[in-house]
Amino acid sequence: MKIVACIKRVPTTEAQVKTTSDSKGLDTTGLTWMCSFYDEIAVEQAIQTKEKLGGDVTVLTLGPADASKELREFLARGADNAAVLKDEQWHQRDARATAKVLAARIQKSGAEIAYFGKVATDRDNSAVGLMCATYLGWACVSDVTKLELTATGGTAQRETEHGVETVTFTLPAVITCNKGLNEPRRANLKGIMAVKTKPIPEESFEDVANQQVVAKVEPPPARKAGRIVGEGAAAVPALIQALRGEAGVI
Repeated sequence: MKIVACIKRVPTTEAQVKTTSDSKGLDTTGLTWMCSFYDEIAVEQAIQTKEKLGGDVTVLTLGPADASKELREFLARGADNAAVLKDEQWHQRDARATAKVLAARIQKSGAEIAYFGKVATDRDNSAVGLMCATYLGWACVSDVTKLELTATGGTAQRETEHGVETVTFTLPAVITCNKGLNEPRRANLKGIMAVKTKPIPEESFEDVANQQVVAKVEPPPARKAGRIVGEGAAAVPALIQALRGEAGVI
């Protein structure tokens, strides 16, 4: 079975982001990067699929050449191949452009299943995996927390606002992965050394223009400074008054 897992390079959760001078995007100078958290779950599920059903796993990213660092980590964990669709401005692409580029590469790979994280932790759109499935014409199950897969299809459970939904599907399919689906493994020293010098191909692709135009990027307004309204039980009336009259929450 041909299996693809798509990942995205995002700023670390501790990063202090700044906007560019024209307020059209993020200033990436000095940022440190990581793989989006949910994408780690996607790669782990891809590796588990290979271990159960056989085949090979390709980890794919649209991003800068430096993203080979994250890809090499997943090779050390058990993926077979990796590729960078080289784009130094990947963080400025809208979901549609990203999905079209990835879908074309997945189609070319001959994959039967593609895994994505349910959402990228920078944009929080939850759109690229679903759009990829649309462009591929494949079945799609999103926010999956449990998965049983065979060589021809599977059954998935997904969390909704109304409870847990059970879905059956046939391959080929796109699965977007949620917390609880698995626990991503860590690379051991043997795996790290085995892939230390393994080449990571940098591939070109047919460009897709953005449809979405960013008008302005700005940080949220600063929070008002807090204050202490009193101590102990005697402070309760003042606290209630502040919550009701100033915050408007009760």
